[in-house]
Amino acid sequence: MTQQALTQQSYEKILFCYGDLYPEKTTGYDLVVLEPIHFSAQDVTVFKNNNKKVLAYISLGEVNEAARHYEALKGFTLGKNDIWNSHVLDIANQETRAALHTLIAAHIEGKGFDGIFIDNIDNYTQWGPTPKKLAALVEFLSEVKLRFRESVILQNAGLLIMQDTAPYIDAVAVESVATDYNFSTNHYRLRAKKDFKSRLDNVLTVKKQYQKPILLIEYANSKKLTKEVTKRLAGCKLPFVVAQIDLQTVPKSYE
Repeated sequence: MTQQALTQQSYEKILFCYGDLYPEKTTGYDLVVLEPIHFSAQDVTVFKNNNKKVLAYISLGEVNEAARHYEALKGFTLGKNDIWNSHVLDIANQETRAALHTLIAAHIEGKGFDGIFIDNIDNYTQWGPTPKKLAALVEFLSEVKLRFRESVILQNAGLLIMQDTAPYIDAVAVESVATDYNFSTNHYRLRAKKDFKSRLDNVLTVKKQYQKPILLIEYANSKKLTKEVTKRLAGCKLPFVVAQIDLQTVPKSYE
């Protein structure tokens, strides 16, 4: 599926899951985003046969200590994110870029994923730890898109730098527009109505400006909150998924 063929309707039923799943039991999704470490090329083939698009998760902003490529990159990192036990990547560093290119090729060419879901793009905005590395990120994305022209690149967040990344991505995911998870207290909650409206208006403005499909990832841990989120987003005409914050299991709202 090329960028021109992608529409908002391409992503009506969505699954983000970074835990281990039974490929044959995961069916009927328009988009599935997986942590590729759990799956073989044969598994990915099963996922692709049962779903429309299957993407591999990769962070372009940080590397977790549990990741296979951490040992290769730990000497080139720029700081630590204690919330996720991960380290900030220096994407301008040639060793880092080479490792990421190898990883992406392993996902797409090696295992057969339809593309990649690129996380931690907010790191390159003015509010992130590496805004001065934005030019290096854009250069890296251009290299990836040139090599994998037919692959889907789904960007997570980073709306503030869409003018730079838009030429090289196919769609955008935005987290926590309707919800507001508190990492300090591990508390799930709805955003204040004014805050929600402001965030939603911004998302819709970006969607109109850059003509990219946008989907939402919301977080809830109860049927009650999930229903409230669903009601809140019912009229926005954006596809969304409601899941627990660690994204380790199939969301209860879709079981």
